[in-house]
Amino acid sequence: MSETGEQEGPKSTFSTYVAEGDQLFYKGEYVKAIESFSTALSLQPDDKNCLVARSRCYVKLGDAERALQDAEDSLKDNKEFFKGLYQKAEALYTMGDFEFALVYYHRGHKLRPELQEFRLGIQKAQEAIDNSIGSPSSVKLKTKGDPSVFHKSNGVHPKHPIHSHKKHPRQHGQKVPKIEKTAKQLLGELYSDREYLEKLLQDEDLIKGKIRTGENVQDLIVGCISYLDTRTEFWQQQKPIYARQRDRRLMQQQWNRAFHKSTSDPSRYFLTRLEEIDAALSAGNVESSLKKAGELMKEAHNMSEEALPDKKEVLGNLHSSIGNALMDIGKMDEALIHHKKALELARQGDLTDSKSRALDNIGGVYARIGKFQQAIEVWEERAPLARDGFEKTWLFHEIGRCYLELKRYAEARDYGSRSFEAADEISDLRFQLNSSVLMGQAELELGNKDSVVYYERALDRAKVLQDDTAIEGIQKALHDARQRMTQ
Repeated sequence: MSETGEQEGPKSTFSTYVAEGDQLFYKGEYVKAIESFSTALSLQPDDKNCLVARSRCYVKLGDAERALQDAEDSLKDNKEFFKGLYQKAEALYTMGDFEFALVYYHRGHKLRPELQEFRLGIQKAQEAIDNSIGSPSSVKLKTKGDPSVFHKSNGVHPKHPIHSHKKHPRQHGQKVPKIEKTAKQLLGELYSDREYLEKLLQDEDLIKGKIRTGENVQDLIVGCISYLDTRTEFWQQQKPIYARQRDRRLMQQQWNRAFHKSTSDPSRYFLTRLEEIDAALSAGNVESSLKKAGELMKEAHNMSEEALPDKKEVLGNLHSSIGNALMDIGKMDEALIHHKKALELARQGDLTDSKSRALDNIGGVYARIGKFQQAIEVWEERAPLARDGFEKTWLFHEIGRCYLELKRYAEARDYGSRSFEAADEISDLRFQLNSSVLMGQAELELGNKDSVVYYERALDRAKVLQDDTAIEGIQKALHDARQRMTQ
């Protein structure tokens, strides 16, 4: 919030927020990526590429309904926008609507047969249908008088699809509609959890109670059982057992890394609580997030480093979470204090990842409040810690933008060039576009004719990305640059 109490709007450009979202997506930070894409869409609500990008994040988070809505919005003005078609198919597949997903994979493949994504989509949708209801010859798509859905762009709206294998909701306590052996294979360790939940339902005194949030215990247990049953059916349809066994091993490895290879109960406890805090913040419950973080902070401070070996990392994560929550409600000065404490703890514990995150956050606060020189200094310290091309191209671009704000155009151009080189190494067209625009802006202010070259390069990337909004904006900037160069 500003000093006058008015809600602050976006502090940067549309393309910057999109680029930030792309970078966060590739880092696996899907919630933060959604925030960036949403901010970009507040500037240009109908940008179809940005809608598709946000839809991809929702799919990764399992929010198929929102993913589908964004995909459909991207198709409003152009029913043959192939990225929107693919994303709509992906959302439908995630929802378990495999037949309709197959329709849109086929439609996209017909438009762009050279793209492997549509071929793979057709293959996995067909396999899911086979696993669900048998051989391909048994698949019967039911439509209401419009079989041309495979050829027309406006045929079927899948909000309420008619399945040939319509499922009915189960009452709680009903067994999973698969043989027991298959259910055990599908659920793995969760199968014993499901059995335990079934036993809890038999405790009449327990199920009559309520938890602190006011939810009925019975409803909570039934919801968990229903979720496990639904996932069992979905997993059985989606891919065969042997593939899931391989994925489960990979997932277990990821969990081991997430727990920092620690088997101590305190570490697991604090990690679980930290995830709850992040979930509350992602859901927009800032006050709840701050309260939980404050309570957990006291618990962590009261523990010795012998009992909690990664105490500095836990405290750093808590300061980071509090800082991000404070940023969300506009309390930048307080947020900065917590992010600096997170940085101090990272340095004390020689925690490279935590240090990188803290520097990212501190630079972000400085940039949002207009202290661009401080942001530059922090991000320049962060740059040597960048592990991959995505981090480098994002950091160099942000530093260049800050120099542009300070009217230090030569430095802005140089960092734009470094950003482009990093983006070129990883074939990231979006950042190639953004860094080219940055260099074009800097060269134009320096009075150099190279600005036209950079804008033309940015225009080429925008056309490849089929980003109509970017094309229009770059064409205007290119026209203005040419006029200025001829004066």
